Amino acid sequence: MATFNEDEFTKRLKSFYPAVDENETPLPRKWSSQDKFTFIGLSQDNLKVHYKGQGKTHRDAASIRASASIPVACGIYYFEVTIVNKGRDGYMGIGLSAHGVNLNRLPGWDKLSYGYHGDDGHSFCSTGTGQPYGPTFTTGDVVGCCLNLIDSTCFYTKNGVDIGIAFTDLPSIPLFPTVGLQTPNEELSVNFGQHPFMFDFEDYLIHWKNTTKQSIERYVVSEKAGQFQSILHELVSSYLIHHGYVASTEAFNRSVCPGFNHFEDITSIKNRQKIQKLVLMGRIGEAIETTQHLFPGLLANNHNLLFLLKVRQFIEMVNGTDTEVKSLTRSSSISSNYNSPVMSPKHPNWGLSGSNSPASSHNGFSPPMQRVSNTQHFRSADQRHMSSEAAPMATDVTDNGNKSLAASTSGSDSEMDTDSDDAKPEGTNGVVANGVSSVDGYANGDSAMRDAPEPSHKQLCGGNPVAVERMMQFGQQLLKLAKEIKPEVAKNKTILKDAYSLLAYTDPWNSPVGYQLDPIQREPVCAALNSAILESQHLPKRPPLLTVIGQAKQCVKKMISAKIGTAAFISVSDYLR
Repeated sequence: MATFNEDEFTKRLKSFYPAVDENETPLPRKWSSQDKFTFIGLSQDNLKVHYKGQGKTHRDAASIRASASIPVACGIYYFEVTIVNKGRDGYMGIGLSAHGVNLNRLPGWDKLSYGYHGDDGHSFCSTGTGQPYGPTFTTGDVVGCCLNLIDSTCFYTKNGVDIGIAFTDLPSIPLFPTVGLQTPNEELSVNFGQHPFMFDFEDYLIHWKNTTKQSIERYVVSEKAGQFQSILHELVSSYLIHHGYVASTEAFNRSVCPGFNHFEDITSIKNRQKIQKLVLMGRIGEAIETTQHLFPGLLANNHNLLFLLKVRQFIEMVNGTDTEVKSLTRSSSISSNYNSPVMSPKHPNWGLSGSNSPASSHNGFSPPMQRVSNTQHFRSADQRHMSSEAAPMATDVTDNGNKSLAASTSGSDSEMDTDSDDAKPEGTNGVVANGVSSVDGYANGDSAMRDAPEPSHKQLCGGNPVAVERMMQFGQQLLKLAKEIKPEVAKNKTILKDAYSLLAYTDPWNSPVGYQLDPIQREPVCAALNSAILESQHLPKRPPLLTVIGQAKQCVKKMISAKIGTAAFISVSDYLR
């Protein structure tokens, strides 16, 4: 048989048996060099077996088992054996056996052993007396053996054709692929998936997956179906509330769940969504300040979360998207004579106990050119795709590749309205003229700003030396902050080290550590902050719907550990999609 690619072999096994974790339950990949009788010889990396005994009587029979038993998580398992040489008499058996079964016998002759023999075509089920089953097989034939752990049956194939069920009511114990030989020159080679099978095993698996899916979909819940539907509706509604989709929640409740009561005040939900939007837009400094204002004491009592947010703010400074460096970049681009005041990292509001955003008027610093029309219209926030724990925000992209601020930094409620601000105004379609978005406050003039030449590539902190200096000061203070947080000092140092590593590259966006600058990395931070806010309000920090999904996945794992083969074809993720 031709050589095989190990990576392709592993990939094929994973496609056949996706529920199997080979770190816990390895799949059969070759014959065992230990679990065999003396008269069995091995070659071709333990994939080919040959007989080396006298072969005079049945006492000369010899068998060999695979290197591993068949995991229950397979659901259905299949392997094929090619008859390289039928030898003198063709007394060959192909099948299954439990660990400890006598190997000085052909498979099927002893208890917990099952075999299909080539000399007479009989099947042997734990007894020396065979039953007529299928055709005989000889040199050149390919015989397949399939163990169905769902209905506890076993069938065979010959040259790709299903012969029919050979064994039923098989015991729920680990079984090993097994072959046996008895006369000189008999030789077999095995295919555990190293190569495509002659039998259409993929199609057989699809049939059982569909059968399992249909049985789940047709399952009758109970006579209390109405109550069951009500629970489902409440799960969906609470999920929408968790992520702050107020308009969608109210619309959903009006149509399918009119009696559901919110466990959280609408104002609190809108405040959470406002903070989430700031994080997902990369405006971390504003998010920290808003959190401290709306939920006093939350970050002061959760130092590790505050540190996580500040590290993300440092990364967004590198990216040029955090309000602090964005404001400095804008200010200097309008007038080279304007010197932006920079709040020292020693400012009392910087650290654990207060605000850190020098761009805020609360700190006595109000950068110019932050005008935006309060009549700006936005698409509904609930039109966004909700495929992740914290849905990503749409943002405008400038010609130089930097993310543009999608709304004014003044933080007024009209601009950050919970259900109307989607960070992209209608009519713009995300298009930015000469790198300036109309929602950045320059839509009504400032031709000098609009006509300013754009750099040809992304630049650190937007290319502003003042912003770079501010970012470096911020980074120095972060190191001090990391040392102050005792419980997770090692973890925090690692996080900070990864963030610092961005400065080692002239083009951090295309560096090995550039993944940190991807907007998608804001989502875990957003989820952590949102959960902390909910927990501080004595509300579930995780949507009940996700808890139910997690429990369903654990149930599937329990089914597998309980040796229920059907679990191999149950994928909770498939139903969610």
